[in-house]
Amino acid sequence: MAAIARLQILQHSSSVLNLKPSSIASKLPQQSSLFCNPNLLRNNTRIRKLHLTPSLCSKSNLNPENSSTSGSIVSDLLDYLNESWTQFHATAEAKRQLLAAGFHLLSENDDWELKPGGRYFFTRNMSCLVAFAIGEKYSVGNGFHVIAAHTDSPCLKLKPKSALSKSNYLMVNVQTYGGGLWHTWFDRDLSVAGRVILRAGDGSFQHKLVKVKRPLLRVPTLAIHLDRTVNKDGFKPNLETQLNPLLATKRDDASSDLKDRNSSYHHPLLLQILSDELGCKVEDIANIELNICDTQPSCLGGANNEFIFSGRLDNLASSFCALRALVDSSGPNDLSDEHAIRMVALFDNEEVGSDSMQGAGAPTMFQAMKRIIDSLANQYIRESIIERAIRRSFLVSADMAHGVHPNFMDKHEEHHRPELHKGLVIKHNANQRYATSGTTAFIFKEVGKIHSLPTQDFVVRNDMGCGSTIGPILASGIGIRTVDCGIPQLSMHSVREICGKEDIDIAYNHFKAFYQTFSSVDRKLNVD
Repeated sequence: MAAIARLQILQHSSSVLNLKPSSIASKLPQQSSLFCNPNLLRNNTRIRKLHLTPSLCSKSNLNPENSSTSGSIVSDLLDYLNESWTQFHATAEAKRQLLAAGFHLLSENDDWELKPGGRYFFTRNMSCLVAFAIGEKYSVGNGFHVIAAHTDSPCLKLKPKSALSKSNYLMVNVQTYGGGLWHTWFDRDLSVAGRVILRAGDGSFQHKLVKVKRPLLRVPTLAIHLDRTVNKDGFKPNLETQLNPLLATKRDDASSDLKDRNSSYHHPLLLQILSDELGCKVEDIANIELNICDTQPSCLGGANNEFIFSGRLDNLASSFCALRALVDSSGPNDLSDEHAIRMVALFDNEEVGSDSMQGAGAPTMFQAMKRIIDSLANQYIRESIIERAIRRSFLVSADMAHGVHPNFMDKHEEHHRPELHKGLVIKHNANQRYATSGTTAFIFKEVGKIHSLPTQDFVVRNDMGCGSTIGPILASGIGIRTVDCGIPQLSMHSVREICGKEDIDIAYNHFKAFYQTFSSVDRKLNVD
């Protein structure tokens, strides 16, 4: 424990925090003199190795070739990922960034008074967000240029009654959300994050987000001495009985005050931790909705720092690139000659089918389009104006793609093996598991071609099943032209995923180019 304490002090020492980013970045490939101090190495020989990862986790310590100088958004993505432990936090952080950029917050419960040149957004359930910027030359009936992604990722969630006890351990009862690689959640430093409903002193209720940053939970694996055939037969845990995280050991002298404060739904110890984090009384906690989260920060990795190691890349990487592209292409000068409406739609519950109020299966995006047209038309709607606007619209469904795995190359079709650092992957499927068509793929590729941005193609093998995205749901729901694309990655749905650093900037630039260039490309192609 003393070594850990020394490490924590070192990580937060002023001598490290005051270093210029350039001085840190320049030393990363070599051994820093700080890390090679023989006294430090005698105290803990792993200090240098462990300290490198946190130094790559925030934008202040990245290579100075960042967003302020080179247009790279990688450091900002890392910050976004580290803030966005849950779909609620991802939406709240997106909301914060939009407000900081001058977008106006709307409510679905109120009347909308919109105007050309305006920038607006709204949230639903604090896990779904729609933002849009109206061109100054917009005419009613012109189209929407949309990039859609999702805020949720596979994870473990607390059950409504989470208190569980086994063999004198306090444990947390969880349910699986989405199709996660659940074996990767074992032996990780886990915690909880999500939202809490609090009772206020005046009898009202407050919606609060909470994140316990310290390691709180752990799902331990069984020692190989007690499972001798695991390496031969495979690790196949029972998800109901063998995936419950440890919280603490039972204490016979536990405070009776804690025991009696709340119902038996959740461990009083967990509720106390939440109340301490929120600065409220335990009895003020009316309800909780929590995810289990990995506490390891998102960071750069690889010998050349060319990878991003992180949880929830699927699909927060796409969400952030889309959001940032909208913000950076919607300044006053950007909208002065725009005839269309630029939009981002971030949905929840994609990992479980999108059939929810906040998912892509709900008419959220279509209702927003209709309300925008209603407001800008000043109550006068000509015949089929909404339908014609949708016919002139285009949707980019952005969801992470399967990069070829060097150890499992045969899992990819031989001629469609997307690689990291090679650009966005356009997804094709003849059975419409993806919404891409020949014309939508051409238009999106042409946008990239104009800006010298590479693209790749992916189709699944005929002898394997194909996943899907929100693309077909939205395309079939409102009849909008759609292309499915994604940033290539490895370890999809693991607790810790990998993608290429360069692909983040390529995606961001391609999405920004889509907003800026789509109209000029689209008018050159007449299909019907």
